[in-house]
Amino acid sequence: MKTHTLFAFAIFFTSLSYGQINSFSLENFYEYDPVLEYTVDTIFQSMNDTTRVAQMIVTSAGELGKPESVVLKLAQQNKIGGVVFLKGTKENHKRMIDSLNAISKENQQLPLLFSIDAEPSLFNGRLQGSAPMMNTIDIKTLAESDSIATLINKQLLDIGFRQNFAPVSDVSPMNEAIKNRSFGNDIDSVIALSKQFIKTSQEQGIVATAKHFPGHGLVTGDTHKKSVYIDGPLQELVVYPPLIEAGVLSIMMAHITINNNEQYGTNGLPASCSRTIVTDLLKNELGFKGLIITDALNIMKAVTIIENAPLVASKAGNDMLLMPIDETETIDSVLSEMKKDSVYKHQVYQSVKKIIRLKVSLGLLKENTVAETEKVSEE
Repeated sequence: MKTHTLFAFAIFFTSLSYGQINSFSLENFYEYDPVLEYTVDTIFQSMNDTTRVAQMIVTSAGELGKPESVVLKLAQQNKIGGVVFLKGTKENHKRMIDSLNAISKENQQLPLLFSIDAEPSLFNGRLQGSAPMMNTIDIKTLAESDSIATLINKQLLDIGFRQNFAPVSDVSPMNEAIKNRSFGNDIDSVIALSKQFIKTSQEQGIVATAKHFPGHGLVTGDTHKKSVYIDGPLQELVVYPPLIEAGVLSIMMAHITINNNEQYGTNGLPASCSRTIVTDLLKNELGFKGLIITDALNIMKAVTIIENAPLVASKAGNDMLLMPIDETETIDSVLSEMKKDSVYKHQVYQSVKKIIRLKVSLGLLKENTVAETEKVSEE
């Protein structure tokens, strides 16, 4: 597999100039570009189904994540596509990212995508020792949203993060789960401030993530502790079309069950595991073409009660599976289902290609692959 991958990369890179490889940016993700299409397809074809599915898996690191030895082993085994960093210091996060990047380069693997919940309200907890940051609820103007996003982006880029699980786009009057993490309870303000945060982040090279679809603000309860319900219409859904039109690159699904809604009821499943919500609503009806990621699959009571929740979430249409309890088991279950269901297999392939496309658009591959291609050419 290693030789096959290197050979494919070598052919790919010798057919393009370095200027072409270096020219991709996040602005290209939604655009048609024949060079980008060829890049993604060539990388995809160099992989087998196991390493393809692994691209969908996002494990956790940091003080509240999996042990460092476990994460490093998963990277060595090429069983993950990304890592979300939880509580920890900037120094420890950067050290871990450097170690993981070294593994990817040494093994000629696709580089990992490093993410973090760097919402203004959670920022100081996720990056301990960082300068005090105002809470999201206190951001009132577009200038403040732009300024805060810029401050966050600079620190994330310095450490090596390229995806931020922010902004929280819930319309929230300070509910149990969201508290001060939302821009407030005025829909127009939430949309405007979210759009500015997204625009600033992505222009500066950070993938923004609107969350929690289809809305976690106007509900009672916390999905970390129990199943939580939207009872009736999706009051917060109006937030998302403007954010999709503005080019948000990723959206995180909520583990919220929808009841008493003839069109969007989830039949007891959380929205994150419902094909009605992920595929029919978000992808087809709203036309979202970016990356769809689940909320955490390992700790939230609303989803851990579901048998094989990662597979259910994948079949619902999620592209990235955040913090499954067992990464190897998740890969195996997805592979097994792909063998039985050709339609699902095609769906998985589309998810993987989107992830590869995002990594190429971020410029992650030119750092890993160009050097390795040169090494292969010499050999």
